[in-house]
Amino acid sequence: MNGQAERTGQEASTGRFAFTLSLADDALVAAQRLAQWCTRGPEMEEDIALSNIALDQLGAARLLLTYAGEVEGAGRDEDALAYQRDDREFRNCLLVELPNGDFALTMAKLLFLAAYQLPLYTALAGCVDERLAAIGAKTRKETAYHLDHASLWVRRLGDGTDESHRRMQAAVDEVWPYTHELFTPDPTAPVDPATLRADFDSAVSGVLAEATVTVPETTWAPAGGRDGVHTEHLSYLLAELQVLHRAHPGASW
Repeated sequence: MNGQAERTGQEASTGRFAFTLSLADDALVAAQRLAQWCTRGPEMEEDIALSNIALDQLGAARLLLTYAGEVEGAGRDEDALAYQRDDREFRNCLLVELPNGDFALTMAKLLFLAAYQLPLYTALAGCVDERLAAIGAKTRKETAYHLDHASLWVRRLGDGTDESHRRMQAAVDEVWPYTHELFTPDPTAPVDPATLRADFDSAVSGVLAEATVTVPETTWAPAGGRDGVHTEHLSYLLAELQVLHRAHPGASW
């Protein structure tokens, strides 16, 4: 009985580590992508807004990576998990690693990510894991702003000029297939992603309707990010993210 209980506890710990790491990697990679807009925003106010959203995502990543390291129990802290893993060890969804593209594409990505993260963090705030609950309670407030911000721009671009509408529709067409990976069922997780689909669809459908943008009719659903199978884009992103730490390991100032 003791051996079975120990194995059950180890499996639960392994599952919690994998779940926490996937959320952390989503936030870390999203932060890096959004930070690439710094000094490149379409206007100064938006430049600052995207930088702040990137910092919010980075803050969530730090909390989650720290906890993931503690759950793993292998002595890896947030820096080790962020800077000393190769792309096949990352568990982020494919959505966040896609290139920024034009501003419409970035807003489509942010809309879908925030519409997923908000119900996720809200559900986490009520879970039995106290650390995840605390992280969820903090990050859901920031994510609500991310969703509002992206929704404003999607509506503005979609229901704007002919050109802005064309770009917004093209962005949704390109990004939509990657949303399905977010809701891969995992009944053992503190929050099963599959249970978030209804909230996501409700939030997104209203915004897209007001933007006069339609969801593409496609059955293509690329996946693999949760298992460490990524697009080529992640390797380039990590090379940029990790270069200083890898060039000067152990350095401090």
